[in-house]
Amino acid sequence: DSTGVKRFENMLIGLEITGINQVWSSDITYYKVEDEVFYLTFIIDNYSRLIVGWSTSTNLTTEDTTLKALKRALKERKSVNLTGLIFHSDGGGQYYAHEFRKLIQANGIQSSMCEYAYENGKAERINGVIKNNYLRHWDCSNFEKLAKNVDRACYNYNMQKPHSALKGVSPFVFEQNLLDSY
Repeated sequence: DSTGVKRFENMLIGLEITGINQVWSSDITYYKVEDEVFYLTFIIDNYSRLIVGWSTSTNLTTEDTTLKALKRALKERKSVNLTGLIFHSDGGGQYYAHEFRKLIQANGIQSSMCEYAYENGKAERINGVIKNNYLRHWDCSNFEKLAKNVDRACYNYNMQKPHSALKGVSPFVFEQNLLDSY
């Protein structure tokens, strides 16, 4: 419950998303293995549905969740000028932490936050897809196996999962087709 948490303006209200690297959305979810709880953070490009960054962690610190996922996303998009990109999330403190904001601002990225979960639908959806369509079918009996399978799930999702909104191709193929058309 993020009620009362300081938030950035929700920049997605009324926004038409027209291309890749215009809006990234993120969320943190948990994954329970027996009596232990682990945390998964995903960053998804709202236009292409590509998971550009992710992390698997044993705790909810900014360094191990959002910051780690953001660094991965920035490395993935290292050759792209991300100035003006909107980074959208819920009101979690990890998205407002000093270290996270510093990295966002250093890359010219704008922060946006929602008040209600449905205002972060793409990020919420990817949590369910990865957990229910992939991880629950694989051996995730300890942290190391979970982390390895999160990497595997993100790869499979990005490279193989067809989307009707993407004309039946995977997020990776959709982005490649866009880049090839320039």
